[in-house]
Amino acid sequence: MLTRYDPFREMLAVRNTMERLIDSAVTGTSTLQPATLGLALDIAESENEYVVKASLPGINLNDLELTYANNTLTIKGEVREEQELEEARYHLRERSYGSFARSITLPAGVESDKIEANYETGVLTLRLPKAEEIKPKKIAIKAGDGQKVIEASVVSKN
Repeated sequence: MLTRYDPFREMLAVRNTMERLIDSAVTGTSTLQPATLGLALDIAESENEYVVKASLPGINLNDLELTYANNTLTIKGEVREEQELEEARYHLRERSYGSFARSITLPAGVESDKIEANYETGVLTLRLPKAEEIKPKKIAIKAGDGQKVIEASVVSKN
């Protein structure tokens, strides 16, 4: 299969690696992991909410931490290494273990007390409802005689 070269994807991968490297130097903990431990995300927006989906196969929910502060959603976790069999000889060992963290900044206006999280079949789904003040509002436009003529939408830009 051919994959088209995307320089922006390459720059993003380098940026993510540098952020993890700097984070590990500042905090003194090593969060630099192979690319296979990277946290893949999908972020979608509808009129009423943001939906974030993260692929987290095989993670124990006790090893997962979600926070939302200052318009930033942070997903932290750890994939724990299984006990090695002393008598076993591994022919191949590719699974990654260790800590990971991913932070994304969302536009202002999320109702943090109404955020919902669901974890099913290795996919974490977060629903972040938009605050009422940033949702589009419909305004009725009336003619001089007071009858409704047309509706318009107003979207506040923060």
